[in-house]
Amino acid sequence: MQMETKKRLSNPNKGLNGELQVPGDKSISHRSIMFGSVAVGRTVIHNFLMGEDCLSTISCFRKLGVEIEVSEGEVIVQGKGWEHLKEPVEILDVGNSGTTTRLIMGILAGRPFHSVLIGDSSIAKRPMKRVTDPLKQFGAEIDGRSKGNFTPLSIRGGNLKGIHYSLPVASAQVKSAIILAGLQAEGTTEIVEREQTRNHTEKMIIEFGGKIEKEGDTIKVRGGQVLKGTEIYVPGDISSAAFFMVAAAIVPDSKVLLKNVGLNETRIGIVEVMKKMGASIEIVEHTREGEPIGDILVQSSDLSGIEIGGELIPSLIDEIPVIALLATQASGKTVIKDAEELKVKETNRIDAVVKELGKLGATIQGTDDGMIIEGKTPLHGGEVHSWGDHRIGMTLSVASLVTDSEVFLEDADAVKISYPDFFEHIDRLLS
Repeated sequence: MQMETKKRLSNPNKGLNGELQVPGDKSISHRSIMFGSVAVGRTVIHNFLMGEDCLSTISCFRKLGVEIEVSEGEVIVQGKGWEHLKEPVEILDVGNSGTTTRLIMGILAGRPFHSVLIGDSSIAKRPMKRVTDPLKQFGAEIDGRSKGNFTPLSIRGGNLKGIHYSLPVASAQVKSAIILAGLQAEGTTEIVEREQTRNHTEKMIIEFGGKIEKEGDTIKVRGGQVLKGTEIYVPGDISSAAFFMVAAAIVPDSKVLLKNVGLNETRIGIVEVMKKMGASIEIVEHTREGEPIGDILVQSSDLSGIEIGGELIPSLIDEIPVIALLATQASGKTVIKDAEELKVKETNRIDAVVKELGKLGATIQGTDDGMIIEGKTPLHGGEVHSWGDHRIGMTLSVASLVTDSEVFLEDADAVKISYPDFFEHIDRLLS
């Protein structure tokens, strides 16, 4: 990915006002391509996220022999069923996408051929043993660096038998990989999930005509199911909306309406946290089948620090960098805990947030599983770095809206991974 060396960020000393339609949900966009590729028949995906991560997923499935047409905001997948995926001639390059890597492994584990996965330098550092271990229990042959913990990964799949597996970490990616393998395995696969994580995979199975059950904390999926092509509308990504929600809350004289945002019950922890901190948020839900959706109106307001942890963390893990920024503008102390997963994202997000917001004057301390932030703290200008991580880059961009002087962001193009028009959308709300 070609990175812009440095971008000057605006500190306009004015409010953000207007309405936006944020890009399609990244998690749902990935899954719609995967399910469309293994379903029988035509799948039409509306409002697909044309970010670099999701384009990596399309590239991988094209190499597996799937016909995928892309036009502006719409993707058509001509699926022929699991058995029609072909052994790839080329290595499957997942780019910077952890979702692509972990979920596609669940699909490849069930296919009777050999494939190799590789990604960029960030993916090469992200732990994969949490996925490869349960997939080996199904019967797949998987190897890679550090006994299958890091890419490149070699997978020879097929002849899977259902397993019973208790998730050791709260991870929707691990859960989804196991579900995707279970759909191809002999018998029934049971997954015990003690902390609920995002459930887009489970919802999408239903949308594609499949069946999946949940009893208490146990998910059951039967193997040998035939999925059918369908029509998918991808709601706006609440993880992308979060940056504008925080911006509207902390920049004085702001009022921002975010249209058609996904309101999946496993993803709205950011809303709960902001309300607890005193943010002015109104939500109007739309009536529809499938993923819940609605409009979010946020206005600037006085905020107070809180403690964030426990079962809430999986529902806002991707939003923690920008929540840390929010906390710098709240009165009192904010404690974020139980968020060890931040260390194994695109980068170590605890270290990145502490270091980069610290450069702008934030009083923030890293801990083993989170951060402690003291507020309310005036922020100043400076030079910061995205660490090649889209969410760190966008967090620092929002921070520049409340600094007293200019901020220069290195590797600003990292935001294109999930939000290609991010800077243009900030400018629109400032105009």
